[in-house]
Amino acid sequence: MPVWLREHSWRQTLTAVYLSLPLRGARATPANIFCSEQYLKVSIPPFLFEAILYAPIDDTNSTAKIGNGNIFFTLYKKEPAMWDSLTLANAGKEKLQYLRENAVLKAQEKAKEETEAKKITKQEHKKYALEATMKLEEAERKRIEDLKEKERQKVAKELEFWKNQQKDADKYKSIQNKGELHQEIEPLKERKNEKMNKSRIPNEGTSKIRLKSTKGCHGSCSIFSQNLKEEQLPAPRAAATIKVNFTPRVFPTALRESRVAEEDEWLHKQAEARRRINSDLSELEDLKEEEKNPDWLKDKGNKLFAMGNYLGAVNAYNLAVRLNSKLPLLYLNRAACHLKLRNLHKAMEDSSKALELLTPPVPDNENARVKAHVRRGTAFCQLELYTEGLQDYEAALKIDPKNKNIEKDAEKIRHLIQETMQSS
Repeated sequence: MPVWLREHSWRQTLTAVYLSLPLRGARATPANIFCSEQYLKVSIPPFLFEAILYAPIDDTNSTAKIGNGNIFFTLYKKEPAMWDSLTLANAGKEKLQYLRENAVLKAQEKAKEETEAKKITKQEHKKYALEATMKLEEAERKRIEDLKEKERQKVAKELEFWKNQQKDADKYKSIQNKGELHQEIEPLKERKNEKMNKSRIPNEGTSKIRLKSTKGCHGSCSIFSQNLKEEQLPAPRAAATIKVNFTPRVFPTALRESRVAEEDEWLHKQAEARRRINSDLSELEDLKEEEKNPDWLKDKGNKLFAMGNYLGAVNAYNLAVRLNSKLPLLYLNRAACHLKLRNLHKAMEDSSKALELLTPPVPDNENARVKAHVRRGTAFCQLELYTEGLQDYEAALKIDPKNKNIEKDAEKIRHLIQETMQSS
């Protein structure tokens, strides 16, 4: 149920009504106020104020200010007059309901009209902006076309000027050539007649002279000089066969691009694995080719361990160790299986063997060394050898000092050692 606000104060002039409404600690916003021509409502849950005004007001220009725990209304009258009271007296429920509903309908229609007006104004603004953009684009297009036309006219004038210059130059050359032709016609005729006379009287002596003089002549005499040069060329070389021998390589890459040390290590491991397979041929002859690969057996053991088949994982690791006994991860994973099977001494042996193979200590094998120390330390603690187990946990902490789980386990072991010493 709402709490009606009855306390309010108001005063008036001929043109306006000033209403002060206390909020009683409530926080009001403009959304809590509704005002129409003759209806005023303030809804701030749980408080409610409602008034049917004595006469119509100008709700467009009227204002409401929120501050100092009050709402101050300034309501401007539509007709200047003094009101007898703030609200309409002796109004029945039906009239009040009608005025309330009428005020809400008018407010909705007004909001709808304002929305439509805003929509029309927005459309007009978009249309104006589009027209302005089109005008700017048209002006820019016209400016570019004018610049192009000016450049075209300029180039056309330059081309026409160049053509005229070429015509003048051609005319000048033709006139000059005509004059030179008149000067050279007579000497050419005389030379032609002399050549004709010489060609009609062939002589052996003259032919010999011409052949001898080909060494220094050019033009038509170059045929004889080419024949002479061809006669002086040496004979072609005799055919032969060249043998090319390549260095035998197991890997397809070139020797300059390969990693010789890693390849030699791989070949050594493969040779050792083949030797072990051949030595135990009777036991391994039923295995597939992929099952004779230590890496494949290690992955198989990891899958069996994840499935909870610890005994099967141990068998896979055992076969992988027989094929390649230099892989520390095989011993490390087998130690985890032995811990699950409560084979504590075997877990300690495998962890120690893994630590021997994980040398020298480098950043790449830090994680494996931490696991080896933790698994061996766990085996010691399960055998109630807490001092030796604590040493392994402290060694793991030196490698990985940020590991909170190892630090908690080491602290538990210290408490167990203290309790053991106190009880003894």
